[in-house]
Amino acid sequence: MDLPPLVEPAPELTDAELRRYARHLTVPQIGEEGQRRLKNARVLCVGAGGLGSPALLYLAAAGVGTLGVVDDDVVDASNLQRQVIHGQTTLGVAKTASAARRIGDLNPLVRVVEHRQRLTAGNAEGILAGYDLVLDGTDNFGTRYLVSDACELAGVPHVWGSILRFDGQYSVFWAAHGPTYRDLYPVPPAPGSVPDCAEAGVLGVLPGLLGTAMAVEAVKLVTGIGTTMLGRVATYDALSARWWEIPLAPTPGRPAVTGLAGPGPDDGGAAACAAPAAAVEEGVPTVTAPQLAELLAARDRGETDFELVDVREAYEARLAAIPGARLVPLGEFESGEAFARLDPARRTVLHCKAGARSERALRLLRARGHPDVVHLEGGILAWIEQVDPAQRPY
Repeated sequence: MDLPPLVEPAPELTDAELRRYARHLTVPQIGEEGQRRLKNARVLCVGAGGLGSPALLYLAAAGVGTLGVVDDDVVDASNLQRQVIHGQTTLGVAKTASAARRIGDLNPLVRVVEHRQRLTAGNAEGILAGYDLVLDGTDNFGTRYLVSDACELAGVPHVWGSILRFDGQYSVFWAAHGPTYRDLYPVPPAPGSVPDCAEAGVLGVLPGLLGTAMAVEAVKLVTGIGTTMLGRVATYDALSARWWEIPLAPTPGRPAVTGLAGPGPDDGGAAACAAPAAAVEEGVPTVTAPQLAELLAARDRGETDFELVDVREAYEARLAAIPGARLVPLGEFESGEAFARLDPARRTVLHCKAGARSERALRLLRARGHPDVVHLEGGILAWIEQVDPAQRPY
């Protein structure tokens, strides 16, 4: 959809800006006026991870005057495979500070505002205030709905992206002119039913492609050039190198958003993965990390018996493990190999990294006649957080 420019032009460009943005100034659709709009723009990026990294870098290079960064996480070694705004020298540093440092080196003319906190229903209105546009680079459904609702209330557009393994999606949402995220996915999936990047993995170069596409949409919205992705959703499959596009319209009769509901405790951090799937049945039996610690102690005393099964991959078990766990990767449950190795008469406790794979294994075991199966709520990440912090980082 063609839209008017989102931002009024800033005053005259300085000589330094004329030199820096010379290649923009020679593009007729942008020119000096478009560059002045970029200089005057205030863009908020929720998540400084896989999608936020390229988007922030290219928006900074393009001359967006103010970039806000929302993230409550710190840089971890596992981020560096895809989160290219961070580096070895910022391991353990807050992602907002790491991003600000890199942006300052890339373009010192850009003002960076750090919001080192998790976006919630309580702070979203205050954080969004004063921004012209929001980019959603988060990796969980609760925050995605929150960003969409907060943007609808604030009357600002937002650019959304999502990645998982080899697949990516992106679009533009703006309630005043077209659909929102709720028109694309009216109902969120059940917690834990859809894996995130930590569980399912992601091709490291994929967020560069999708995050850059999101930055393109931001530039188009700010300057009023071209046709935006509002009313369209693009999907990319890296394995086949193919793009697909589907139209999206507002849902007739969808009630307007009148308030905010925050993401729940199972909604994770901010880095961008996965597309919603159908909700699954509730009532999946779980055990908490402290309860598992008590069970393991009781097993050591001979007071109870059960088998603890780790459904992660072997390389993951090398990085962190729960003592006494037996490694049986999820793929062996899906192929059927695991069933001959597990006694249906013996209680089984399953765990993975965060809970999604162990829940999948639990359902497969139940379907094959194993009645007494539970899985660790929050996976080994919860175990490390609540029982064995010496295994950090993982």
